[in-house]
Amino acid sequence: MKTAFVYSDEFSRFDYGSSHPLKPIRLKLTYELIKSCGLLASPDPRVIEPHRARVEDLLAFHSKEYIEILQASNSGEPPAGAEAYGIGPGDNPAFPGMFDWSALIAGASIKAADLVDSGEAETAFNIAGGLHHARPFMASGFCYINDPVLAIMHLTARGRRVAYIDIDAHHGDGVQEAFYDSDRVLTISLHETGRMLFPGSGFEHETGSGAGKGYSVNIPLPPESDDELFVHAFRETVPLLVEIFKPDIVVSQLGVDTFVNDPLAHLNLTTNGFCEMVRMIKSLAPKWVALGGGGYDITNVARAWTLAWAIMNDVDASDNIPGAYLQQYAGAGFKSGKLRDEPFLVEGKRKVAMREEVDRVIGYIREKVLRMI
Repeated sequence: MKTAFVYSDEFSRFDYGSSHPLKPIRLKLTYELIKSCGLLASPDPRVIEPHRARVEDLLAFHSKEYIEILQASNSGEPPAGAEAYGIGPGDNPAFPGMFDWSALIAGASIKAADLVDSGEAETAFNIAGGLHHARPFMASGFCYINDPVLAIMHLTARGRRVAYIDIDAHHGDGVQEAFYDSDRVLTISLHETGRMLFPGSGFEHETGSGAGKGYSVNIPLPPESDDELFVHAFRETVPLLVEIFKPDIVVSQLGVDTFVNDPLAHLNLTTNGFCEMVRMIKSLAPKWVALGGGGYDITNVARAWTLAWAIMNDVDASDNIPGAYLQQYAGAGFKSGKLRDEPFLVEGKRKVAMREEVDRVIGYIREKVLRMI
């Protein structure tokens, strides 16, 4: 099995609430588009059904007290004191099945890691994963269980060296924090600067501590950064970092809240830049665990992750979204019948200023951080 698509229809059964920006239905939308495009048509790739992570799996990173609060909130009615654990009105609501949802996603990411590490698959993709903000003791940024951390810990427990590459609009703070003092995990996060966006961290000077000094790498990007700047920052830093670190496995978070019209960030990525970075990750990864992430325009999510899956399978997907699919999901908001976006570039003085800032950060990484590894 070259590639494995770890998926369950259960992913989209849960609901954060009608006003919440994270819509689990985007996962079914993505799966159905991938299937409609014929990208699951042969025996290889295979769709793998995940199981919920066990409590003991979750306790590898999260505290017992926090897991008990999540379990007690599974009815949708959080117990007294849940606010201290980040659960309540706002970003991290209690909703029916929230613990079941979180445990299933974590189980899917652990399964993806196991498939790749065991050699059953070269690449495994869990589109529901990538919930990179959760902390050991609390929920954060729509994330209750930090599945990337659990997948990475599953691999490091087996002696693997892991490079984590995160291209979500938001800094992968929970993953960075988990491995900040480790030289067994290289965390790389490209994201909109924390000066403008949650969680307010991920600056280039955050480079790790103790044995992990130099193994946390952050490339903050200015608001409005487009394909050209995002790909330039990636190309000038990530391949060299991965080459020096020499991971056994790459775990990537492929959030698409970086896109032009995403409502929760201020970046200008399109499928063009996104796919270029996915291709580079594929070329860098000896083995690859791919996770989803942010993305709050659900049509961007479906199109981008369909293209990512095509790249993982060395397939040049047709640009036309099947008409039957568009008819079935007419209410989803697709703006065209195409998988790919037209190019979008910022120009003028603003672009010059952004390029200077991106080059400054690249220079910092190449001149100071690389020397620490």
